[in-house]
Amino acid sequence: MTIADESLHDHAEESQSSSLSTTAARNLATTTKTAPQMQGVTSRWLLRLLPWVQVSGGTYRVNRRLAHTLGDGRIDFDITGSDVSIIPEELRELPALREFTDAGALAALGERFTQQEYAPGELIAEAGAPGDRLVLIAHGRVDRIGSGKYGEDTVLEALAGGDHLGDEPLTDPDGTWRFSYRAVTRVTVMALSRLAAQEVMDRSPGLREHLATAGQDEARPTNASGESAVSLSSGHHGEPTLPGTFVDYDLAPREYELSVAQTVLRTHSRVGDLYSDPMNQVEEQLKLTVQALRERQEHEMINNREFGLLHNVALQQRIHTRSGPPTPDDLDDLLATVWKDPGFLLAHPRTIAAIGRECSARGLYPTAVDFMGHSLPSWRGVPIFPCNKIPVTKERTSSILLMRTGEEKQGVVGLHQTGIPDEYEPSLSVRYMGLDDRAVLKYLVSAYYSAAVLVPDALGVLDDVQIGH
Repeated sequence: MTIADESLHDHAEESQSSSLSTTAARNLATTTKTAPQMQGVTSRWLLRLLPWVQVSGGTYRVNRRLAHTLGDGRIDFDITGSDVSIIPEELRELPALREFTDAGALAALGERFTQQEYAPGELIAEAGAPGDRLVLIAHGRVDRIGSGKYGEDTVLEALAGGDHLGDEPLTDPDGTWRFSYRAVTRVTVMALSRLAAQEVMDRSPGLREHLATAGQDEARPTNASGESAVSLSSGHHGEPTLPGTFVDYDLAPREYELSVAQTVLRTHSRVGDLYSDPMNQVEEQLKLTVQALRERQEHEMINNREFGLLHNVALQQRIHTRSGPPTPDDLDDLLATVWKDPGFLLAHPRTIAAIGRECSARGLYPTAVDFMGHSLPSWRGVPIFPCNKIPVTKERTSSILLMRTGEEKQGVVGLHQTGIPDEYEPSLSVRYMGLDDRAVLKYLVSAYYSAAVLVPDALGVLDDVQIGH
């Protein structure tokens, strides 16, 4: 017998078991199993943190005081590839043209804009130089630079796409630039020279007359928020005549209709009949479907163009980072936008990691806060909650949301309607739709929801946050 034969003989003897193997025994054993797991389920902090308001009529109306002033609007452009053109109606976002409605004159102005590019660090306009052109930012970030307390240059504001560098070139023929403007990133602007604007004004008496009187109308007294001022008297003596007043309301308040996310769950009757022990197959299918609907609900409440929070931030509540990454200075600026009782910050997990890197680089280690047994990072005591529904662009930029919540605080609220027919969870129904000719059971699963911002300063956002290394 060779050495190889002896080895095979020994192996055969060792493979002969003297008892029942575990592999065979498993055929008689009851397997311990879990319910179906779903990797797409997240913490959904926004749905857990927002106070929910019952909307019995399906529509939620936000009544506000009448505001008489308008902030500088953000200008949209028609962009095809790398070519940018002016949308004439968007020029009415400029304060000097806000009440001007002559479409022909606006179109003539739009046709005379020219596209210009600036490299990072390049000066777009210099303080004290003649203000010989109107500049609209189509893409990129621009720093507005002015003099500090001791005469040094300091960044006063960060501007981005949709902003403009002032409309004085339209109204002041001898004006100069009040500030300097420097490109932070590669910047694309649309510029209108004063000479080209004058040509249009020479052909349009209405435009010339409008610009000559722009800003000269007597404004009604307002408070710092642009609401009509309430006439009051204080600190007086004797019996003076007290002022009369009233609080006016917005005549066209915004209304939020409940949105819906729906799907039809299908399951074969044979599956439910034969394979529902120990777990009900239809019930498990339904649980996973509800989880997916709730995930979509949170996504819509952040990204929907009609009521999503990212698209309903007031222009004056949108700020941009000073240098790109989310520095402590940027977070302080964001807190200043919702300074009246800020509730929480919401950011993508990668953005939270970028915040940690910037703080560590400066030797800062923010205190963690405890919330319902969870240890969360914070800034100035305001907790930062992760939310993967906030988008990250291909350029590795994202946004950070800060909000105040609750009706009693004039904040952000979630909207839903409870008590609906066939309710499975609050404002979510599961309605049996019957059995088709293939023996497939069908259930309509519907979730109703929306979100509302009661006053503009309840929600702020830090845009264009760079999260890459």
